[in-house]
Amino acid sequence: MPLEHQICIHPSVFSGRKEVNAGQSTRHGGVSTRPYASLNLGLYTDDGEERVLENRKRFFQSLGFSEAQTTGGFQVHGDQVLMAEQPGQVRGYDAFISNKKGLLLTVTIADCVPVLLFDPATQSIAAVHAGWKGTAAGIVSRTIEKMQNIFGTNPADCLAYIGTCIEECSFEVDQDVAQHFDMAFKRWDEERQKYYIDLKATNKSLLLKAGLPENQIEISPYCTVVHNQHFFSHRAEKGLTGRMLAAIGMPR
Repeated sequence: MPLEHQICIHPSVFSGRKEVNAGQSTRHGGVSTRPYASLNLGLYTDDGEERVLENRKRFFQSLGFSEAQTTGGFQVHGDQVLMAEQPGQVRGYDAFISNKKGLLLTVTIADCVPVLLFDPATQSIAAVHAGWKGTAAGIVSRTIEKMQNIFGTNPADCLAYIGTCIEECSFEVDQDVAQHFDMAFKRWDEERQKYYIDLKATNKSLLLKAGLPENQIEISPYCTVVHNQHFFSHRAEKGLTGRMLAAIGMPR
């Protein structure tokens, strides 16, 4: 199905797993008007509340959940991981883990990297928001470590989805940001006098180092900037835009 007809992209890495539902929203299929057109899911934008809640209802229904079953929050681009045991909005966490059925973990995105994790052995899940600061701080590694400590997760059992975000060709930065990344994940452009950072590759490397097999990691082929007609991009739209969600949950 063409992207313009999809509310939710369902990662193939989780396909065939009836015990888990996961997806990332597009910007299509909602009721919001410009500059939030049309499936703005961001509770912390200046869009009308009724429109945002209707959009969220449509997205959550596509995953078999409701607003009352979701955990999320106001993200701060940090590296703190919350063990989620009940629905609700919280502040100060950029990653959530849980083993509770009927709970949908969500992270908000509009260029940053969403990472969704499922451990079928311990029946546990995680949703991670990895902006450049969180990526540099290794929030994905911290999340897996917390899953190991709390659930007894073996990373080799995990399935992971690195979702749609800003890609290397569009993530132009100066030395103050580039200094936080290894040379393997940044490129210097002599003509533009700028660095370009590959956040997808950085997070994939963290997953591999944690012990996930490469064939259990899926990476979205899309870019929020290049494919801005299908996804919200904070950078491409100069900060005035909607927000997407990446979500994962285990139905009751």
